[in-house]
This record gives sequence, C-alpha cells and structure tokens, in this order.
Amino acid sequence: MDFFCYHRDRPGSVALRDKLLEEHWSYMDPYAKEMIARGPTFASDGETPTGSVHIVDLPDPAAARAFAFDEPNYQAGVYRDVLVRRWRNMLGRTMWDFPGGPTEGTRYLVLGLGPEHAADLAEPSDRAELIAFGPLLSDDASTWLGTAVLLRAPDPDQARAVLASDHYAEIEVHEWEFGGRR
Repeated sequence: MDFFCYHRDRPGSVALRDKLLEEHWSYMDPYAKEMIARGPTFASDGETPTGSVHIVDLPDPAAARAFAFDEPNYQAGVYRDVLVRRWRNMLGRTMWDFPGGPTEGTRYLVLGLGPEHAADLAEPSDRAELIAFGPLLSDDASTWLGTAVLLRAPDPDQARAVLASDHYAEIEVHEWEFGGRR
C-alpha cells in the first residue's frame, strides 16, 4: 500500500532540523526500497525548509502512522503537524524514474485538498513534467480526500494549474526538491 506523508515544519525549527539531519537520514535508510518519492519543501525564498515529503510503500495504515510519527524530527518537535494518507501511484514509477532527472528546473509539491464531494481524478494529459501524481485516500481507500502531485514547473502559478481549482476546497503549492543522502 502506498502512503503519502507530509511533515510540516514548526516555525523556528530550522536549527533543530539541521542538528537532526543525520538521524533523519539514518531513520529513512531502511525504507530506501519502499520509497516512491521523498524530499524537503521550502519557503518562497527557496532556502528555508518548511516540511518534508515521503511517499512510501508500507504494509498498512498502522505501519504508515508508525513511520510518520516515529521519525526523529517529529519526535524532537521539528514538525508542527503531519498529513498521512493512502495514496495511489497513478504514474506507476518512482521519482528516480522521472526522465527530467533530479536537478533541472524548479520542482513543486501541489496538494489539492478535497471538498465534501469527490472530484474526478484524471491525470493531466501532459505527463512530461509530472514526477509523482495520485489521489489522497482514506485508510481503506474508499474515500477520495484530495490529490498530491510532485512536478517540475516554471513557477508556482503553473504548478498550481495542474489541478482544476474548482475541484478542491484548497490547493497548496510548495517548492520541493529530490531528497535523500547527498
């Protein structure tokens, strides 16, 4: 089962995040084969971390919550909140399979948070810039709760346009980069 986890940083936690970087990577190392995508999000300055994305294949919702809440940054108070949702990999690949590579262009996380009624989920016709794309689902995968997209785009407005605004209660756009050990 695939799960989308987004840990949002607590304001003022950059120094603690930096201090725990090796612990974070060491915690993630055993999950390397299960990772579909991972990486930090940033403020509009492109430098200040604001969160951490992990899309990972785990056995069940309990394992996903353990993954998200046992993470060292969460345990130490770096994060203010965590979003954990079932996710469906509509592209059938990992971020490492993205033909655009890990460094060229600006990358974004786009989160479309669902309204009361589910929207139709259809991949954009132009898949060339999509790194990861799929619905956010309830634990039993029966209820659509939104959509999570990682993509390369020229600017935040064009990244946001990958989701139809009238299908979502809210759309968030965050700068994002490929994560993992350097």
